[in-house]
Amino acid sequence: MKYIEDEIPFELPQGWEWMRLQNFVDFIGGSQPPKSTFEYTATKDNIRLIQIRDYKTDKFLTYIPRSKARRFCNKDDVMIGRYGPPIFQILRGLEGSYNVALMKAVANTNIMLNDYLYYLLQDGELLKMLESLSDRTCGQDGINMYELNRYIVGIPPLNEQTKIIDKLVALLPVVDKIEADKTTLQDLIKQTKSKILDLAIRGKLVPQDPNDEPASVLLERIRAEKEELIKQRKIKRDKKESVIFKGEDNSYYLTTSDNKSYSVDISIDLPDNWTLCYLSELFNVCSAKRVRQSDWRKEGVPFFRAREIVKLADNGFVDNELFISEEHFLKVKEENGIPKSGDLMISGVGTIGKIYIVKDTDRFYYKDASVLCFENRKKAIDSRYAKYMLESEFLQEQMRDHSKGTTVDTITISAAMEYICVLPPLPEQTRIVKAIETAFTQLDEIANSIA
Repeated sequence: MKYIEDEIPFELPQGWEWMRLQNFVDFIGGSQPPKSTFEYTATKDNIRLIQIRDYKTDKFLTYIPRSKARRFCNKDDVMIGRYGPPIFQILRGLEGSYNVALMKAVANTNIMLNDYLYYLLQDGELLKMLESLSDRTCGQDGINMYELNRYIVGIPPLNEQTKIIDKLVALLPVVDKIEADKTTLQDLIKQTKSKILDLAIRGKLVPQDPNDEPASVLLERIRAEKEELIKQRKIKRDKKESVIFKGEDNSYYLTTSDNKSYSVDISIDLPDNWTLCYLSELFNVCSAKRVRQSDWRKEGVPFFRAREIVKLADNGFVDNELFISEEHFLKVKEENGIPKSGDLMISGVGTIGKIYIVKDTDRFYYKDASVLCFENRKKAIDSRYAKYMLESEFLQEQMRDHSKGTTVDTITISAAMEYICVLPPLPEQTRIVKAIETAFTQLDEIANSIA
């Protein structure tokens, strides 16, 4: 048998006492009347049915006949949301008959005041424990009642509980204000990063060097190489091929393969040695050869879907759960190629436009259609600059506007190839990356200090 003395984490002040919740708190579950008894207008013969969602909004007012009500709560009662996410929401402020998704916590008033219980049950350690042990109930996370009842708490004398409550009432609004200020500052940091990227792709973040080879010269070299490959019949000419150029009036135009010119509806001021171009001129845009679900494995070579690319883009690492066999990987490697160092992986379904730069040490395959690979084999653009450019509002807006799926947003290869990119000279790209990373590091230090 395990005694409470074996679980005491620290010494309590004189007059306090350790006790399990089950020894002084009753948790009373709600009841669920048939949906056929629900009414949506208040009358003298019915009572409000309280559900978890009602603590956030009054949009779904529901009533039941008083004769069907079995469990009751008032505005001061301590109520608990039994299922999640998130589980174990501590609630109060409503009056009526509560349903099965709620339970009421009732303390022995000789041991604990109701208001003190309300704050006590919001203990972070208790919530952490319940989340780690949550049961699956009807597809929802549920509370492990056995562990909840056995949880031990330090209980002060009733007069000290009153003093603690008074202090909490005075301090919690200050805490809420600090949390609100933290959120505001985090939003400001996010906006500042976005502004830095906007300045970067407009040539306003770092000084220009007139000695840099103009980006237009670099681009013409790439186009000439492509023409040579077409002449050698190694690749075919794209019948819809277009080239963007800047006219004498400083407006942008595109010339099609049949030598017709059209104005480009885009407004952006760039330095003289920068240029605009289509993404297809910088990258080979491709996706993987399909891997059937029956070929997924629990070990082998990592297989990334859009969700894994999003995690890699956000955190730099992913706890992958899908793989393909080594034999299968070697087969697709020979047939379709694999991502190489410097390539950009793009989430193309759902949370679109998240970018991960492939490292030298990476070895993985990826899901067709939901992930795209921008192969950076032409070396006309620094992969790091390309990532920041693609994360800028200028490119993200293009992704949103041209990436609509039937049910979820989707980036297709054809849409991605037509994104308009901002191309600085190569040395300028390096200077921009350095300036961005310096600024972002400082902003991240501020964000981490308030986390």
